[in-house]
Amino acid sequence: MTYSMNRDRLLSRLVIAVAFAAGAAIPAHAQITWTNYTTGNGLPTNDVRGVYAAGSTIYAATGNGLSISTNNGANWTNRTSANSGLGNNDMLGVYVAGSTIYAATYEGGLNVSTNNGTTWTTYTTGSGLGSNIVAGAYAASSTIYAATFGGLSVSTNNGTTWTTYTTGSGLGSNDVYGVYAASSTIYAATYGGGLSVSANNGTNWITYTTGSGLGSNIVRGVYADGSTIYAATQGGGLSVSANNGTNWITYTTGSGLGDNIVYGVYADGSTIYAATQSGLSVSTNNGAIWTNYTTASGLAGNIVYGVYEDAGTIYAATDRGLSVGVVAVPEPSTCVMALAGLACGGYSTWRRRKRA
Repeated sequence: MTYSMNRDRLLSRLVIAVAFAAGAAIPAHAQITWTNYTTGNGLPTNDVRGVYAAGSTIYAATGNGLSISTNNGANWTNRTSANSGLGNNDMLGVYVAGSTIYAATYEGGLNVSTNNGTTWTTYTTGSGLGSNIVAGAYAASSTIYAATFGGLSVSTNNGTTWTTYTTGSGLGSNDVYGVYAASSTIYAATYGGGLSVSANNGTNWITYTTGSGLGSNIVRGVYADGSTIYAATQGGGLSVSANNGTNWITYTTGSGLGDNIVYGVYADGSTIYAATQSGLSVSTNNGAIWTNYTTASGLAGNIVYGVYEDAGTIYAATDRGLSVGVVAVPEPSTCVMALAGLACGGYSTWRRRKRA
C-alpha cells in the first residue's frame, strides 16, 4: 500500500512538471471525478453553505455547525455551539487565513477561532458589528471584513474595534452578502444595491448596477483577480469586468451557464467556477465555453451555494453534501513514464498549482 501511494505521488509530480513545461491548461471539457461527503461520512447535515480548503484540511460551513477534516475528508470534527461555543450553528460561510478560522453565522455574529475551532471569540452588534446576521467574511493580516445585513463591518485590529460602512457611507445596500479585498480595494456584494467597490479602504465607494452593465442588482458573491472582477448575481448570471468595472460581460444560461441564479464565484487564471442554482459551471477559457456539472456528473446536489479551488482540487458546497472534484487528464508522454519506471496509459491526477 505504501509503495503504491508513493508511486502515485511520484507519477503525479512528473505529470505536473511536464504539463507546466508545456504550458498546459485544464481541458475545456475535462473529466472531473467527484467524491461526495454527507452525513454518512461524518457531516452533521447535508446542507453545506460554504467551503474553504488548505492542503489536506477542509472546512465546511453547514446548517448545523462547522465541519473540519484534516485528512482530506477521511474523518470529520464538527464544531457547534454546544461543544465549542460557536455563536450559532446556522452557518452561512467560512474563511481561513493562516491558522485563524472566520465563521459567518445567521444571527450568531462573526466567530473567530485561532485553535482549529476548539474555542471561539464571537463578535456581534455589541462588539460593533453592523448586524448579527453575517453572510460572509474575509481577512488579510490584522484586517477582518464581515458582510452583514447591517452593512459591511471592518476591523483593522483583529476585531478589537469595528467600522461599519452603510448606504450612508456610499454602499449600494446595507444587506451585504459577500466581501473580498485586495490591498486597499474592497468589494462588497449587496442585495438590491449592486456591487460596491472602494479603492481607498472604505473612504469612498463606487457602486455598479444594471445601469453599469451588471446582470442584476442582487449580488450574492464577489471575487477579484488583478483588474478582473467577478460578480455572482441572482437572476442575472455571472458578470465579469476585465477593466476594474468600466465594462461588464454577463454570462447566462444562454452562454452555457447552468443557471442565472449564481450564489458564488471563484477564479484561478483563465478558469472560472460559478456556483449556481442548477449545478457547478466551469469555464477554462475566461467564459468563452462553459461546462456544467450536476448530480448526473457525480455532484452531490444541484444547488451549489459555494465553490473553492486549491491546487487543482475543486470543492463545491451543495444542498446535499460537500463535493470534492479532481481533474483527470491524459498522460503526457511515454518517456516521462519511463523515467519513473512505470507503464503508460489511462489517466493520472493533475493538481494545478495556484499562482503566487
